[in-house]
Amino acid sequence: MSDLYADFAERYDLAYDSFDQDDPQMTDFFRKLFTENQVCRVLDCACGTGRHLPMLHTLGMDVSGSDVSPAMLEQARKNLTGRSLAILLQQADFRYLPQHFNLPFDAVLCLAAIGYMPDEKELLQAFGSMRGILRDGGILILTSMPTDKQWNEKTRFILAANTQAVSRLFVVDYFVRTARYNVLDIFHDESVNKLRVWSAELSVYLKAEQERLLKEAGFQGIDFYESFDFKPYNLKSSDLLIAVART
Repeated sequence: MSDLYADFAERYDLAYDSFDQDDPQMTDFFRKLFTENQVCRVLDCACGTGRHLPMLHTLGMDVSGSDVSPAMLEQARKNLTGRSLAILLQQADFRYLPQHFNLPFDAVLCLAAIGYMPDEKELLQAFGSMRGILRDGGILILTSMPTDKQWNEKTRFILAANTQAVSRLFVVDYFVRTARYNVLDIFHDESVNKLRVWSAELSVYLKAEQERLLKEAGFQGIDFYESFDFKPYNLKSSDLLIAVART
């Protein structure tokens, strides 16, 4: 199977000032969730280049990362080695997590990745897989795009990052139940090719679909937020979709 990220992994982190830069509000969000739910062992099951793994490690978690992309995992290894962090990384499709992990986790993260599931049947399988490696009382944390607001408004241009090195612009094409994210990286260094482009077409799963499929997969106590300060999700105005589901 071809690696979608083969030509993108090396520059994935260029739009961030630091590989392990996390929003302090996000860190506080996870700290509170982990404390309230007695979380010690965490899997980021679509860890990509590992950007969030240092944050989880800093919170005192026994953390592991997995991803289906060899290129992203290779970049994650380089990033973590450069910071002297020994974190287990495993190549795994998150539809088949029980085949790769034996001991249960207290929490599983899947950030900005469920759109890679082509249909609801595949997403339900993925949710069941995530449920299968969580202990009783464990939690699943999801983020996804677009939100209901963005889908209804068909927001086409999104400035994702603007640093000294590069500006990253998302140009979004909307279809019946998918959205193609065209990632335009505009480099400010004249010695570098000034424009690089990468694209991925993602299935769209809004709040209603996620809630229904999470329940079908055996999750309960599902909460939706629009930000990392626990503000409730609003169908009409939210620009971020965060789901927290419990086993």
